[in-house]
Amino acid sequence: EAVDEFMKKPENETAEVVLRRFDELHSKYKFMEYNLNTKKSRLKSQIPDIRTSLDIVKHLQSKKDSTEPLESRFLLSDHLYAKAKIPPTDKVCLWLGANVMLEYTLDDADELLEKNLSAAVKSLAQVEQDLGFLRDQMTTLEV
Repeated sequence: EAVDEFMKKPENETAEVVLRRFDELHSKYKFMEYNLNTKKSRLKSQIPDIRTSLDIVKHLQSKKDSTEPLESRFLLSDHLYAKAKIPPTDKVCLWLGANVMLEYTLDDADELLEKNLSAAVKSLAQVEQDLGFLRDQMTTLEV
């Protein structure tokens, strides 16, 4: 769009008004970028956790029919692990967030984790796409 035509529009009274509007828009874009980057960071840390949980559930499924207990080490704190013998089981407890833990059958847990992983990967792709669009808009606005 030509600058002269743009400035002739009724809402563009003076250059100061236009610059103030552009500055407000730029601030909104920066805020949106911050929120999207926060969401991206959260998803990037969440996806490996979901994959790890899914791997554990699949391992438990493979050992379900065994009569021997599964020997495992679990994390107590940053650098402290404890050993445990886990008897064969067909149930597992999953943290759902907000201090909520529920017991699921291994098949239901596998299904839930697969669904959550798929949703997280899809959401991450959407966030990255939104960030790309937002960067394009910010570049256009800055030029």
